[in-house]
Amino acid sequence: MAGIRSGWITKHQWRAVFTVLNYLAALCVFLPLSAQQQGPMNAPAGMAAPPSEPKPAAAAPTQDAASKHATAVASKEPPSIPIDEIIRRFAAREAEFKTERDNFTYTQTFIIQTLDGGRVDGEYRMTSEIVFTPEGKRYEKVTNAPTPTLERITLSQQDLDDLERVQPFVLTTKELPKYDVKYVAHEPLDELNTYVFDVGPKTLEKNQRYFQGRVWVDDKDFEIVKTDGKAVPDIKKKGQENVFPRFETFRENVEGNYWFPTYTRSNDVLHFSSGDIPIRMTVRYENYKRFGVTVKIGAPVKKIEDKP
Repeated sequence: MAGIRSGWITKHQWRAVFTVLNYLAALCVFLPLSAQQQGPMNAPAGMAAPPSEPKPAAAAPTQDAASKHATAVASKEPPSIPIDEIIRRFAAREAEFKTERDNFTYTQTFIIQTLDGGRVDGEYRMTSEIVFTPEGKRYEKVTNAPTPTLERITLSQQDLDDLERVQPFVLTTKELPKYDVKYVAHEPLDELNTYVFDVGPKTLEKNQRYFQGRVWVDDKDFEIVKTDGKAVPDIKKKGQENVFPRFETFRENVEGNYWFPTYTRSNDVLHFSSGDIPIRMTVRYENYKRFGVTVKIGAPVKKIEDKP
């Protein structure tokens, strides 16, 4: 997101001073209670799911519950399968999944908000349908896009590219040579047992977007079930600043075969030279339905539906 320079920073800095003083005065009294009440945003079924957000619908996995029961503790011991073999397997499985997802329609709801003292002071919201023409051409149809109220940041082309490719991160055999992949541990993730890897680009090529962070790979399906990281690189040049938030993306089992992205969330602070801007972002991917065509179609092209 790109920051917008204006008189907002100076005016709000004074407001922040008085706010901080008030918070400090009440801190000793209210901190223990607040600490007990705070909790993260909700995650989809199959993952840890605190009750602070509505829970997206999940497709029930077909594997036996007993085979998905997680071990009690994480292990940093080398797995029984060679690490290179695990990486090869999950990259191949991800390639299959990417082709499969390209044959599904779904609904995508993207919301990003800026926060001022915990209060929402700007929002961008867009709901779109990823659908097919009768001829089988895949495209994105925007169905709801209220007038944005963002004033302190603007969405760049990189943000829209990240929404399509980085946040629902897929690490296929084709993309694997671009990344360093380091084994971390074998650990439980709710009902799953997962191999955990740190992932980052080997080099940053011009005009290319990458994921940098951590992925959790189901040890039965050899498929990514969670990602935690950010899109890189941040862009700061010629007086322009374009920085990107850290996010988590969760997947759920669809049709008993593949793990599809269903929910992305971010609570982060964007650091600009003119000041910090807290943001909150969610992306929901819902209503997955298989299209009749089984060939790979390709990336969707955005199309805004004409009003009557």
